[in-house]
Amino acid sequence: MTDSSALDPEDRKIVTLARSARARNGVPEGAAVRDETGRTYVAGTVALDSLKLSALQTAVAMAVASGATSLEAAAVVTEAETASDADRAAVRDLGGADTPVLVAGPDGTVRTTVTAG
Repeated sequence: MTDSSALDPEDRKIVTLARSARARNGVPEGAAVRDETGRTYVAGTVALDSLKLSALQTAVAMAVASGATSLEAAAVVTEAETASDADRAAVRDLGGADTPVLVAGPDGTVRTTVTAG
């Protein structure tokens, strides 16, 4: 586990935003990404009959749709132990292999940080 208070303030912010999205929308996961300009994009899981996206895939899609050309960092709040391969691939497509992905539990405690690579 990672002491969330030891996180960079901008990383702590995206974890908090991801946690808020999860709680507010009552979805399995919440996610947030920060683009190359410092803008953040926040999303929850999308589960429609015709469209299924994880929270992190949705946040990346929102960043792309808003004109982001790169990512500095990503965070996901989930029950899972780590970010899925599909989530890491979405982050990697926009941010590159070295983009950090913070994985936090529902309480906001960062369990691990992995790279998108």
